[in-house]
Amino acid sequence: MTNGKNSVRHSQTAQSGRLMSLDVFRGITVAFMIIVNNPGSWGHIYAPLEHSPWHGCTPTDLVFPSFLFIAGVAMYYSLKKYNFEFSRDAFFRIIRRVILIFATGTFLTIFPYFINRDYHMLRILGVLQRIALAYGLGAIIILLVRERFVWVATAVILLGYWALMYFFGGADPYSLKDNFALVVDRTVLGENHLYKGFGIPFDPEGLLSTLTATGTVLLGFMVGGLINKNGKSWKTPILLSAAGTVLVIAGAIWGRFFPINKPLWTSSYVLYAGGIAMIILSVVFIIVDIWGKKGWTGFFMVFGMNALFTFFLAGIAAKELAYNHIGTGDDKISVGTWIYKNICCNVFTEPRMASLMFALMMLTFIWLIGLILYKRKIFIKL
Repeated sequence: MTNGKNSVRHSQTAQSGRLMSLDVFRGITVAFMIIVNNPGSWGHIYAPLEHSPWHGCTPTDLVFPSFLFIAGVAMYYSLKKYNFEFSRDAFFRIIRRVILIFATGTFLTIFPYFINRDYHMLRILGVLQRIALAYGLGAIIILLVRERFVWVATAVILLGYWALMYFFGGADPYSLKDNFALVVDRTVLGENHLYKGFGIPFDPEGLLSTLTATGTVLLGFMVGGLINKNGKSWKTPILLSAAGTVLVIAGAIWGRFFPINKPLWTSSYVLYAGGIAMIILSVVFIIVDIWGKKGWTGFFMVFGMNALFTFFLAGIAAKELAYNHIGTGDDKISVGTWIYKNICCNVFTEPRMASLMFALMMLTFIWLIGLILYKRKIFIKL
């Protein structure tokens, strides 16, 4: 956490040399993450706010890869001071951040039951854990491979993952039950420590698919290099949008053979989602960094400047609403359910709209806390 003189200096950087469009894009991504993770009722959600059941890609499926892509872009600037060369200082800085983010994710998984919990059934991985591992692996690859060859490392990861899935998977290698990623997670982590939301123990943030998630980070890193080279000129968004379009098309074509799939984080998904992230960033770049239209960005900057902390805070708030109850006996319901039924459903009779209202209320609550930090120039960096 930073404040005082350091925060003022950081704020001045954000207004001058900092790439504001990246902070805005990050803020948009975190805001959308909070919305899709906190509906009033999981049974009443608008289709674009739901994940694809298996193969396919909805707007919600673009949120997580966009965040990792943004992390990769930012990584270019954070590792530039080490000249992209491996050193003891760089290595320990990376490992320290990996441990901090992973530990934060584990804390969120355990919260609020730290004592009366069966740790033999604890899920080990998760969203923050994947961010930690993909960031760490991506950063180490960048420091070990020359900058101009990062694209080669990315290609090796994507093609290698496809080969592992195709040749070592079962009869239907890209299905829920026959994929090789599941075999790896069962062997290394054990079924008890995997996510149970798919009907069988299967983790969408598993170990093997973290390789391709790292590929998403590396795509972002290469975009960071493109932006650094071309600066705030029209060449930057033109190249970004062109490259993004090519990747979307390539991902869609590859997806006919290696389906676009978020839970498996397939290689085609990396290209497809990464390409869309490039196009979105190019649009935000034009509006914010070239045209200078910044009046609308304040809301998203609050999330963008405290991204992981506000996401973590939303997770804590959601659990508090779920685990604290009102009433007794048959009338006992969670605080979150009470708010949804007695406030949101009274404002909107359409269940999906009421569910969305609950998510927006959660977003507003987290934003208000983030606004206090932002106004006080307190930026908590995990």
